[in-house]
Amino acid sequence: MSERPEPVEFGELEILYRDENYIAINKPSGLLVHRSFLDKHETQFAMQMLRDQIGQHVFPVHRLDRPTSGVLLFALSSEAARDINQLFIDNQITKRYLALVRGFAPDSVFLDKPLKEQLDKIADKFADQNKAPQQAQTQFNCLQQAMLAIPIDKYPTVRYSLVECFPKTGRKHQIRRHLKHLSLPIIGDVNHGDNQHNQFFREHFALRRLMLFATELNFVHPYTQQQVNIKAPLGEAMLTICQQLGWPHQEKDY
Repeated sequence: MSERPEPVEFGELEILYRDENYIAINKPSGLLVHRSFLDKHETQFAMQMLRDQIGQHVFPVHRLDRPTSGVLLFALSSEAARDINQLFIDNQITKRYLALVRGFAPDSVFLDKPLKEQLDKIADKFADQNKAPQQAQTQFNCLQQAMLAIPIDKYPTVRYSLVECFPKTGRKHQIRRHLKHLSLPIIGDVNHGDNQHNQFFREHFALRRLMLFATELNFVHPYTQQQVNIKAPLGEAMLTICQQLGWPHQEKDY
């Protein structure tokens, strides 16, 4: 099954942070960061939309998967992009995600599991198909748990957790693949998830997105040397699901 979402017109992008060197938006789920020949039919891209919105060229410095929402940072010059990229390379930027997963997650677990690079049949046709797995590390902390008396498959109840994720490396689909390895697939993940529980959320919560949110980006500004903390809200739809699962219904609690 494809992760391609239903066609949607994205409105004005929410700007979370801006200074003379950098700008961050709250990227909606379903929006591509930039043009890709793998998605030739698409007409909307965060990079071009933001450029048109602020009337200035922007430079991507990291990426979010199309179905993931949250903090997406751009530089406003090639020099600023170079300097912030060095912070990413030196692991000086902290990224925090929240994921709604199937199952009861442990209170805390650090997963150090190398991941083999996921190659695209078209884009990576000539890439080394036998490349060794790359180092991948993620810290997971369980924030909330819920059990519903609803049978799915052979189980009389369903269990879910809200998990805080801190990737220490930046491999493709790292959080999604690491959570799958822990038998905690993310709800709405059609490639690494549990289709029965995805269907349950579609039917009971009208949910049709990956439940992975890039909630925070933290770094020391390369020019001002001041600490920068950029946060993206979960949004009312997710907070309503949290409430239905018996969890807090306030952004401040997450």
